[in-house]
Amino acid sequence: MRALITGITGQDGSYLAEHLLSLGYEVWGLVRGQANPRVSRLRRLLKDVQLVRGDLLDQTSLMSAVEKVQPDEVYNLGAISFVPMSWEQAELTAEVTGMGVLRMLEAVRRRPGTRFYQASSSEMFGQVRETPQNERTPFHPRSPYGVAKAYGHFLTQNYRESYGMHAVSGILFNHESPRRGAEFVTRKVTLGVARIKLGLASELRLGNLSARRDWGFAGDYVRAMHLMLQSPEPEDYVIGTGRTQSVRELVEAAFTAAGLSYEDHVVSDETLYRPAEVDLLCADPKKARVQLGWEPTVPFEELVAMMVEADIRLLTDGRDPEQDASWG
Repeated sequence: MRALITGITGQDGSYLAEHLLSLGYEVWGLVRGQANPRVSRLRRLLKDVQLVRGDLLDQTSLMSAVEKVQPDEVYNLGAISFVPMSWEQAELTAEVTGMGVLRMLEAVRRRPGTRFYQASSSEMFGQVRETPQNERTPFHPRSPYGVAKAYGHFLTQNYRESYGMHAVSGILFNHESPRRGAEFVTRKVTLGVARIKLGLASELRLGNLSARRDWGFAGDYVRAMHLMLQSPEPEDYVIGTGRTQSVRELVEAAFTAAGLSYEDHVVSDETLYRPAEVDLLCADPKKARVQLGWEPTVPFEELVAMMVEADIRLLTDGRDPEQDASWG
């Protein structure tokens, strides 16, 4: 089996590549160029991954990449995925995260038999109509990112129904790891805790501490991506733990893992709030559990402790967290 992954240099792409290689796949990653620190890091970690040039903004390059690789499975993980940035760069977010899905679908539908996975997001639910959220819950996105993801999600459904493609969307709730980018709140917290633990900082400034999310381990969630494409019938699935924690609980768990008290160091800063907040996201993963046999394996507290320990090691080694997430 041969797989092509867009967004392979990100958190999910690297874990998915590892998983597919362990299953005997030939794995290709789509990259815009070689002069990127993340590409070099990927090559160090996953020497068996092959790379092909392509850009989600360029239809011709995607068609050429698919023609060269001839994949059995395509995993479209590439996106501008940092939600706050989507307000600052709304048009670019729409082009990459939304229209990029259309361009990939167009490239893939010209190769009959190729199975397509779209990385949808719980941010599509936004101002939720019901809790927990399942595959039938209506969307009400509250950010340009969520809107772009909803566009890609509905496009994937449309191409499945219009062209008979084996195209599925995984509606993944928040999933984290030591490889998460430093700009995301979970990593901002664990890096902040690591800096305070090592005496490099004294406070951690955060936005809304009351927002609640369903957090799981990214390594678990990529297994679900693969399982979706092995199902005889193409269907969409919600993937999450079914449990929620507030940002405040995330912070408390991280400081506890480092033997510190969060009340001594955390400052809530209203300038860091989103223009339109998503207060609560909680998955109902029953369909994935029943039909795919998928279950998360890493509890929330263990995940947070894993990330804190990895960031303490990273900073102790003198590595730059902005350039080098804790891959290893």
